[in-house]
Amino acid sequence: MADRPDIRLPATPAVVAGVRHAAWLTPEGEIETIETRQAAERVRRDGPVMVCHAAAAARRLIVQGFQALDLLELFAFCRPAQFCLPTAKGLAEALGLPLPASPEAEAETLPRAALALLSELSAEGRGDTAAIAWTMERGSWAWASYVLSALGADPSGDGPHSQSAQQGIRVWQRLPDWEDESPPPPAGTAAVDGDEARRQLQSLLGRGSEKRPQQSDYAAGAARAFLPRATPGEPHMVLAEAGTGVGKTLGYIAPASLWAKKNQGTVWISTFTRNLQRQLDGELDRLYPDAVEKEKKVVVRKGRENYFCILNFQEAVGRATATGGREAVALGLIARWALATRDGDMIGGDFPAWLTDLLGRGMTTDLTDTRGECVYSACDHYGKCFIEHSQRRAKHAEIVVANHALVLTQAAQGNFQGATDGEGAMPLRYVFDEGHHLFSAADSAFSTNLSGFEAGDLRRWLIGAEEGQRSRSRGLRARLEDLIADDARAEEDLDDTLQAARALPGPGWRQRVADGTARGAAETFLALVRTQVLARTDGSDSAYSLETEPHPADGALLDAADKLAAALAALGKPLGRLIEFLATKLDDEADDLDTTTRNRIDALVRSIERRGLVQISAWRDMLKALKTETPADFVDWFSVERMQGRDIDVGFHRHFVDPTKPFADEVASEAHGILVTSATLRDRSDRDGGIADETDGWAGAAARTGAVHLPRPPARVAVPSPFDYGNQTRVFVVGDVNRNSPDQVSAAYRELFLASGGGALGLFTAINRLRAVHQRIAGPLEDAGLPLYAQHVDAMDTGTLIDIFRAEEDACLLGTDAVRDGVDVPGRSLRLIVFDRVPWPRLDILHRARRNAFGGRDYDEALTRLKLKQAFGRLIRRAGDRGVFVMLDRALPTRLTAALPAAVEIERTGLKEAVAGIRDFLAEA
Repeated sequence: MADRPDIRLPATPAVVAGVRHAAWLTPEGEIETIETRQAAERVRRDGPVMVCHAAAAARRLIVQGFQALDLLELFAFCRPAQFCLPTAKGLAEALGLPLPASPEAEAETLPRAALALLSELSAEGRGDTAAIAWTMERGSWAWASYVLSALGADPSGDGPHSQSAQQGIRVWQRLPDWEDESPPPPAGTAAVDGDEARRQLQSLLGRGSEKRPQQSDYAAGAARAFLPRATPGEPHMVLAEAGTGVGKTLGYIAPASLWAKKNQGTVWISTFTRNLQRQLDGELDRLYPDAVEKEKKVVVRKGRENYFCILNFQEAVGRATATGGREAVALGLIARWALATRDGDMIGGDFPAWLTDLLGRGMTTDLTDTRGECVYSACDHYGKCFIEHSQRRAKHAEIVVANHALVLTQAAQGNFQGATDGEGAMPLRYVFDEGHHLFSAADSAFSTNLSGFEAGDLRRWLIGAEEGQRSRSRGLRARLEDLIADDARAEEDLDDTLQAARALPGPGWRQRVADGTARGAAETFLALVRTQVLARTDGSDSAYSLETEPHPADGALLDAADKLAAALAALGKPLGRLIEFLATKLDDEADDLDTTTRNRIDALVRSIERRGLVQISAWRDMLKALKTETPADFVDWFSVERMQGRDIDVGFHRHFVDPTKPFADEVASEAHGILVTSATLRDRSDRDGGIADETDGWAGAAARTGAVHLPRPPARVAVPSPFDYGNQTRVFVVGDVNRNSPDQVSAAYRELFLASGGGALGLFTAINRLRAVHQRIAGPLEDAGLPLYAQHVDAMDTGTLIDIFRAEEDACLLGTDAVRDGVDVPGRSLRLIVFDRVPWPRLDILHRARRNAFGGRDYDEALTRLKLKQAFGRLIRRAGDRGVFVMLDRALPTRLTAALPAAVEIERTGLKEAVAGIRDFLAEA
C-alpha cells in the first residue's frame, strides 16, 4: 500500500465498531460487515487491530481491552497540539483524505490515515522525534517500529544508548524561559462612545460585509460599560440581552478592544464554558490577524489546575524510567505535545481531550498543577513554567479571555489584590458573557465546605503526600524550610503546624468514617455528621447523595464540633505566627532579598492566609453556629455524597442565600465598568404580545447578576433576535407518552430522531433515564444510518462529543445540562431538540431557602423558563436554519411556554402527529 520504501504499515485488520455491527477490513483489503459479538471475538483473538479511539471501540464491543494500533495515538505523535475529531471521518478531514460515507469506508480510511501520517513524519527528520519514539518503543508502543522506520531509524536494531534515548523525553531541557517585564503603567480613562464602537465593529466585520443594524446597536449599547467611573464603588454596569443571531461576541469585542488600545489597559472577557472561550479566541483573529501580534495582545487564562506542570512531568518520567511499561508511551506523547503547545493548557486548550480517554488521567491531565503541589519560585522549572508565563503575559495583554470560575475565585481569595503567585491587580473592565451563569458561578466561588475532601486537601497542602496517597503534594515544609532555616522559633511553628494538621482527615478517611473507626477530631465530627444524615433521611441504602439540616444537632455531634473547633484554633495559631515571621523578614531584609525571593515570600504569606487562616476561620464560624443558628445570609446543611452506592464525601456546607451579594462586594464594586451579556438574561411570564413593557424581566436580571446590590442602577440594552422563529421553528408538546415508562420514552425518542433524519439532541434531567434510553435506541438508529452518542455512556468527554455532533450532520446526541450549556451547533447538525420532561429545579435544602427568599413558585418557574429559553436558543443559529423543539411531558404548564418566542405556535399533540409534523417541516428545508 505504501509508495515509499521507508514507510511500513501494519499487516493487521482494521475495525470500526458500531452498536450492532462492525466493519472489518482484513490485511488483504477485503471488507466485511459482521456482528459486534463476532468482532469482539476477533479482536481478542487476532490482535493487534487498527482502530480509531480504542476506548470507545472497547465500550461498543463490550470487551475489557485488546491489542490496538490506535490511529489517534499516531496522530497525536505526528501532529502534536493539533485538532482532530476522534473518528475515522475526523481523521480523514484533518488529513485531507476523502470523507468516508459508511462504516465500511471508515474502516478503509484507517490504513490510509496511517500512511499519510507516517509519510508526514518521514519528512520531519530524526532528532528529538526519534529519541522520543525509542523511549516509547521501550514501553511497547504498538506504533513504535513503524514510526522509527519512517524516521529512517532501524526498528530492529538496538537503538541509541539508553541515556540519549531518555534525553528526548526530557522536554524541560528544551522548553524556552519566559522573561519578566516591568509592571505596566495604570490604564488611562478615555471613554469609548457608541459611534466609535459602531465604526470599530464595521472594521472588524470588513468591507462588503452584511449590514446588521441589531449588532451595531448592541455594540453602541455595550460601549456604556467603557465610560470613566465617576464615584468609587459605583461602576458603570450594563446588562445587555442580545437575542440569538445578533452577533454579540464581535459586538462587545468592538468597544472592549477600543478601550484597551486607547487606554493601554486590559479588558477581561469572562465566559462560562470552554467552548465559548475557544470560540472567542478564534473571533479575536479578526482583531489581530497577525499571529505574532495576537500572541502579545491576547491571553487565554484559566485556573492553575488546567495547566501542564513541568515538575510533575519530570517526576513522572523518573518513575517511568525505573518501571517502564505503558507509562513511557503516554509520556512520549505528552513530550511531543509539550514542545508544540501554545500555552500548556491541557483542559480545553490544544491538548486533545481524547488522549485522556485513551491513556487515563494518571499520565495525562493529572500532570497539571493541582492544589497543594506548586512550590512556585523554589521550583527548578519556575523560569519555564507555563502558568507563570501566562499570568505575566496577562498583565500586558489588551484582552484576557478567562472564565467565571477563575475570575470569581481569584476575587474571593484575594488574588487580584496586588502581586501574588504572579497575579496582577484587580481588573478595571470586565465583560461577562454567558451572564446567565453568573449566579451559579458566584455560588461556587463564595461557598464554604467543611468536608472530608476539603479538609483532607488542606492536610495534604500542609503536610504533603503521605503513605497510601496518590499525590505529588510537597507540603508546607518544602515551600518554606529554606526561608526559615536560621530561626528556631519559626522552625518550631512549622513543626507545630504540621502536627496540628494531623487532626484533619488523613489517607483512607472515607472508609474509617463509614465503618466507625474515625481517627482525629475532623474524622470523628464527619462520622457523626454521616450518622445524622442517615438517621434523618430515608436513604441509608440509597445509591444517591443525601442531605439534611444541621439543626438541631445532638449532644455527641456538638461535642465533636467543639473539639474540632479547638483543633482548628490550634492549627491557626502557628500558621499566624509563620505569617508574622515572613512579613517581618520582608521588612527586615528588604535590602538583601532579590525580587524572586521577595515574590516567593509574598506568595507564601498570601497562600497561608488564604488557604489556611481564612478557611479555618470560616469553618470555626460554621461549627459555632451549630449551637445557635445559621446567620440570615447563609444556608447550612449536612450531606453524604455518593456515587454508584459508595460514599465519596461527607460534609458540612455553607452557601450564601444570594451569592451575587459577595460578587457585587468583591468584584463588581471594585471595577470601573462591567458588561454582563447573554441571550437569556431576562425571564418573561406571558406570551401575550411578547415583552409587556420596558421593565419586564429587568428586575429579575438585576437580581441574578448582582446589579441590584450596587448603588448605581445598571444601564440596560435589549436587542431582539433577527430570526423569523414563526417560520423557522415548530414546537410540539407530546401528551400521550408516559414520562415514567422507559419503554415509552425510548420509543418516542427513537421515532422522533428517525423523523428528523438525525441532527437531534435529547436532553435529560437524570443520568439514569439517559442511559436507559440510549440502551434501547442505539441499535435501531444505527440500522437507519444515524450514529448516536451519549454523555455518561461513550468513553469521551462532553466537549469531544459536542465537537463530533457538530461535525456529523446526521448524528444524534443525548446529554444533560452540561450538553445544553455547551452546544453551539449552527446548520442542520442541530435540527431537533427533545426534552424528556420539564426541567424543574432540583428540590434540595439550598434551593428551598432560595425559593423562600426569591418568590416561591415564581422563582421555580423563572429558573425553569430560563432553562427552556436557553435550550430553545441553541436550535436556530443562522438565518437559514430550521428546527423543532419537543417536550415529552404533558404536564408542561402553559405559563412556562412564555420562555419561547411569542411568534412560535405551540402544538399540544400526540406522538404520531408530532412525528409527522417533524418529518414534513424538516423536509421543506
